[in-house]
Amino acid sequence: MKLLKTKLCIAILGLASVAAQAEIAVVVHPSNASDIDSSALSRIFLGKSKSFSSGDQAVPINQEESNSATDEFNSKVLKKSGSQLKAYWSKLVFTGKGTPPKAVSNDAEVISLVSTNPNLIGYVDAASVTGDVKVIAKF
Repeated sequence: MKLLKTKLCIAILGLASVAAQAEIAVVVHPSNASDIDSSALSRIFLGKSKSFSSGDQAVPINQEESNSATDEFNSKVLKKSGSQLKAYWSKLVFTGKGTPPKAVSNDAEVISLVSTNPNLIGYVDAASVTGDVKVIAKF
């Protein structure tokens, strides 16, 4: 009986962890027609590229570290943990070679900013997407 309860608890925890992983949508202004793959996204959000494929300026918008969308984006797109990114940006800031993207507090702020500026690119929980922005990728 005890073994059955243990297996049941493990199954429930496994399902909960799958449900906790939200789908992330990368969003841009509706007028942005650039093609962006995951490599280009990573380059933009790591400060290695400053423009979209169209040549227009690309300004990434992050969310605060405490936001679950940030963890998902960092692991799925940037392939880095929060501590790895802190070390990465600390080194670039210290050497004067870069500054991290501006961070906002939630999905609504990202959508508000991106919907009013064609140069911005950000990420939100896919369930938060509105018609004010264009989804270019989901992870």
